[in-house]
Amino acid sequence: RVVMVGVKLKTMHLVKKGEEFSKLKGVVSASVVTGRYDLFLVVLLNESFGLLEFYTEEVARIDDVQSVETFVVYKGYNLKVPYIL
Repeated sequence: RVVMVGVKLKTMHLVKKGEEFSKLKGVVSASVVTGRYDLFLVVLLNESFGLLEFYTEEVARIDDVQSVETFVVYKGYNLKVPYIL
C-alpha cells in the first residue's frame, strides 16, 4: 500500500529535514513543497510494516515535526514505486 504524507515542521531547515525523512524505512521519496505542508512524502507500507510502525518507529525519531496528515492511495495511475520494503 502506498500512502502520501504531508508534514508540517517547527523549523525552517526544510532541506535538512527532507534529507532526514528520505532515509526513513518505507520512504520512497521526500519533497520540499509549497503550500500548507513543508514536506510531502511517498511511503510504501506492507503487512509487516504498516502506518502505525512508520509513525511510531520512524517518524518519532525526527525532531521538530509539528504535525502530519496521511493520504491513503486507494487507486493510483502511472504510479511507479521502485522500492523494495
